[in-house]
Parts: sequence; structure tokens; C-alpha cells
Amino acid sequence: MNPIMQVQQDMLDRMNQLKDLSGAAIKPAGLVDGHAASGPTGAFEDALRAVDAEQHQASAAMAAVDSGQSDNLVGAMIDSQKASVSFSALLQVRNKLTNAFDEIMRLPL
Repeated sequence: MNPIMQVQQDMLDRMNQLKDLSGAAIKPAGLVDGHAASGPTGAFEDALRAVDAEQHQASAAMAAVDSGQSDNLVGAMIDSQKASVSFSALLQVRNKLTNAFDEIMRLPL
């Protein structure tokens, strides 16, 4: 089976797993990973930790391919791109929050 077919099969398996889950998999908005996020700061911290974990996973996958321990180059590249997109999205959110804070500070009292 070629790598593209393997990726497609993995995606189909994941879709089937998600389809089989009941509504219990949906968490309330205030809960992130089983604990309550303390407002925007806690939510941003959780997002930051998730992006950091994705970057470490991508780095480990690339290191495994570089050292010859793994031949899953496609998976490593996908992990790398996911980490890159997550980081870019996090930067955009940070910039929006910074701009909003600056605008609030400029409001006349």
C-alpha cells in the first residue's frame, strides 16, 4: 500500500471512529482537557500548550526520519505542516488580542 493510500485509510478510520462516538464526546465550553479554563488567559495558555505539543511531535517525527528510525516522511511532513498552521493561527489570535487591548487602552475615560 502506498503512503497516500495509507493516509487516506487512516483518515477513513478516524472518521468512522468519530461517527461511532455518542454525544458524550462533546465537552461543555468551559472545560478544556477535563479542567475548567480560567477565562481567556487560561484558554490562551491551553492553546499555547497544545501548539507547543504539536511542534514537539513534529520535531520528533522529523528527527526520526532524519536518523533513519522511521521511513514515514509523509507523516512527518503532515505533522510539520499542522504545527506550522497551528502556530500561525496562534500568532493571529495573539495579534488580535493585542490590538483589542491597545484599542481599549486608547478609549477616552
